[in-house]
Amino acid sequence: MAPHIASLRLPSARPSAFALCAAMLISAAAPARSATTDKDDRAWLQSKGTLIFEDTFEREETGTGLKAIGNGWESATADRVPHIKQADLDGGVLKISSATKEAGHAAHIHHDAGFADGGASVRFRFPGINKDENLQVGFVDRELKGVHAGHLCYAIISQSNVTLMDSMTGGMNLEIRQQRDAATKAKTKISPELEALLATKKSVTPITTDTEWHEFTLVTEGNELRFSLDGKLVAAHRSEGYAHDMKRWFSFLTNSTVWIDDVKIWRVK
Repeated sequence: MAPHIASLRLPSARPSAFALCAAMLISAAAPARSATTDKDDRAWLQSKGTLIFEDTFEREETGTGLKAIGNGWESATADRVPHIKQADLDGGVLKISSATKEAGHAAHIHHDAGFADGGASVRFRFPGINKDENLQVGFVDRELKGVHAGHLCYAIISQSNVTLMDSMTGGMNLEIRQQRDAATKAKTKISPELEALLATKKSVTPITTDTEWHEFTLVTEGNELRFSLDGKLVAAHRSEGYAHDMKRWFSFLTNSTVWIDDVKIWRVK
């Protein structure tokens, strides 16, 4: 039986000075769904944006290193396990198979982007090779201080759900990470205020897919992140982190297996 990709759920808000602002941010959190439910984001990108990158992967990789995929892609975890091929260019398809256990990290592949508003469209497929195939896709700004590894925002697609997540003002915010780490060390729970704040930083929306090829579009516009599947908007979430003015990298992460083709990145602003 073909696997199903299902539910995701997200919220919104942001802590720059968490200790002082958490209550205000929680009360001001935007609703999980946007009013722009009829938005055609592929058409929006094409009509309002500038195509700044595209790749159909019609070539062969040059090895297993950082830049082996070519065309400006970098595999950030490749050099951890140079003896293992995590990215295979085969018949015009980027086939990613993460050596998560050996590398101590999910496969992380990224490309330069560079916009405030914009997004990407990608054809993808879960080939059914592994039980829990998944894809985390989104935007990173490694120059941003106060956020772990510059993680900004993501759509996380699994065989059971898709989640939109503001990482910048949520779980990757260093102040929040410190509080969570302190609670873990003390073997206590995080405060109810922090738990409530983090609950506003992600949204889960039910979707259905299979092991065939599909296309998603992921865009940021102001403080909103939107995810469309096969031309239909299925998830939208508002949170302050989405409005960060520089999405420097477009990023794939997977701890399993996923196939990628026809990547296009647009800058709108």
